[in-house]
Amino acid sequence: METIWFCIVAVMLATYVLLDGFDLGAGVIYLNVAKTPGERQTIMRAIGPVWDGNEVWLLAAGGTLYFAFPLLYASSFSGFYLPLMIVLWLLMLRGTGIELRAHMDNPVWRGFFDFVFCASSALLTIFFGAALGNVVRGVPLAEDHYFFEPLWTNFLVNQRKNGTGNGILDWYTVLTGVIALVTLTAHGSLYVAVKSEDELNRRTRAVAQAVWPVQLLLTVVGLVATVSIRPSVLDNYKHHAIGFLIPVIVFGALAVMMHGMLKHADKIAFVASALYIVGMLVGAAFALYPVVLPASTDPARNLTIYNTAAGHHGLSVGFAWWILGAILAVGYFVFVFRMFRGKVRIEGEGY
Repeated sequence: METIWFCIVAVMLATYVLLDGFDLGAGVIYLNVAKTPGERQTIMRAIGPVWDGNEVWLLAAGGTLYFAFPLLYASSFSGFYLPLMIVLWLLMLRGTGIELRAHMDNPVWRGFFDFVFCASSALLTIFFGAALGNVVRGVPLAEDHYFFEPLWTNFLVNQRKNGTGNGILDWYTVLTGVIALVTLTAHGSLYVAVKSEDELNRRTRAVAQAVWPVQLLLTVVGLVATVSIRPSVLDNYKHHAIGFLIPVIVFGALAVMMHGMLKHADKIAFVASALYIVGMLVGAAFALYPVVLPASTDPARNLTIYNTAAGHHGLSVGFAWWILGAILAVGYFVFVFRMFRGKVRIEGEGY
């Protein structure tokens, strides 16, 4: 059951990144590509019906983590208290920017909330990427499985032999934050391209094409950096050769992305972007398994799916209820996305 719940949490987090990722990416490019009030309204209407629903997957993943792996939840949420508070504030500011701009006729206030929406979206992508970087790099777990990290120190990785002294932000976690920013910028640009027409469509596709070489370069750099700071991430790949299909999928998805953009096949490029994101996240989960939070201090202190999981009976009963909830959630999202499929129109009421 522990492995099943590990996969469930990974799938829920990947779903969140895929769905809210294009919302965040749309926010990152919002001020740059939308040149007129009509174009800004088009972007808002592209994400308006779904953005708040997409964020539910983050809450659901957190609740699932609390249920299935309570020690991991307690350790990570206490150790990452400061960045979690920052993320919560950014989520609130982003929602405020989206909702209040639609109720402001004053151009000054509307411009202010547009900036809040754009800035909070960009910072969220960076913090989410840095969070994943911390998990891959490892944290200074003590014997009681708790830890503390300052927001930053001197930006070095494992600067002390005992694995302590790291900050939440160092050169590696900043790198993963930048990778997340670039990846979701391309993802959001392609989503807006799918939902828009004319100049906005061409402009957003051009943004995705412009960041693609950077995305490719950062993917390679990120893989090399990960292996250099934590060589053990290759262990599962060495023991299970099927894992090497994951980088093939990742780079294949990048190739299909560029092909789709060159052919103006926005849907194909967007699906390829989604496949790239899934490949990257699956690759990280495959490399870490069965560890869920590595210790930079002593590998014996690693938090795994076995020493952090809830009781077997609870996991079994919870699995039956989770299936029911998942069916309802997937059905709702299929209904919503089908209802609002196609190009965006700005006539009538709404965002």
